[in-house]
Amino acid sequence: MKNLLALFILVIGSALLGATHDGPTVAGKWHFVLDTPGGDREIDAAFQQDGDQVTGKWGTADVKGTFTENKLALEFALNSEEAGPGTMKIKGTLAADALSGDWAFNEYGGGFKATRVKE
Repeated sequence: MKNLLALFILVIGSALLGATHDGPTVAGKWHFVLDTPGGDREIDAAFQQDGDQVTGKWGTADVKGTFTENKLALEFALNSEEAGPGTMKIKGTLAADALSGDWAFNEYGGGFKATRVKE
């Protein structure tokens, strides 16, 4: 009987350790609206997520960053038609299917809101 109980505990414990938690994700398509000194700027982005690592596209720029505990942090090279080359930084928080936070590019910055694009 003890061996049967030990086997049961081993099987249940292994199943629990092997279980994955499907938490929130930023993977998918997003529509961003950036609040800029020159007015709102809109851009579409597409993200893939592997664990806490995020990659994808911001318009045509390659995106790289992290997503942990509902917090998105991106930093990537961008060549702006208006401001030239620089580094874009996005820091935001996911709530339901919306992101909001701050952006910075060279000496510019502001807030943003983004919504997940339904497919």
